[in-house]
Amino acid sequence: MVLWPLGWLLRLWGATLRFDIDPEERRTFERRDTPVAFVLWHNRLFLTPVFYRRYRGGRPIYGLVSASRDGAWLAAFFSVMGMRAVRGSSSQGAREAATALVGVLRAGHDIGITPDGPRGPCYDFKPGALIVVRHSGATMLLVGGEFSSAWRLGSWDGFYLPRPFSRVRVRCVPALVETDADRDAAAQQIAARLRELNPDRGSRRPAG
Repeated sequence: MVLWPLGWLLRLWGATLRFDIDPEERRTFERRDTPVAFVLWHNRLFLTPVFYRRYRGGRPIYGLVSASRDGAWLAAFFSVMGMRAVRGSSSQGAREAATALVGVLRAGHDIGITPDGPRGPCYDFKPGALIVVRHSGATMLLVGGEFSSAWRLGSWDGFYLPRPFSRVRVRCVPALVETDADRDAAAQQIAARLRELNPDRGSRRPAG
């Protein structure tokens, strides 16, 4: 009950945002014939429920949430925002977390992954996203957000909060994940592309 007012406030906030997205990329984002792993940096996480509900509404999306007590609050908040939680840890019990996400994709549902979360370093692409996609055979889509006006928090990732009624340039491009390619090299290539889609124009980039 404590989270419901905050959740609805953020829903109203998100409804004021104006998204610019290329028509072809929008069609890619809206395709529903296959489960998708959406990959975005942690500091763009505010956008996930907003543009997912606007362009891909009707399909559930799952995100990895810590199995700790604090994670229970986040899982409840996800529910208010229209998302679902997979409880686990990207550090402790990482294998079990990856297995759970693979199971979600194989069941036909979408997932969202922040490869530099939950503690960074900022823009450091951990290989978990690549492992999950390779084992599930799902499509990986890289998501970018460039803000016309936003506040930036003093957190480890410089979390972005777009100002109400501001404009956001959204990118959504597929990433080719070859099952036989070197994992570290593939992760570096995907990370470089994801950074290109998320420029930090006119703002401080966190050290990491």
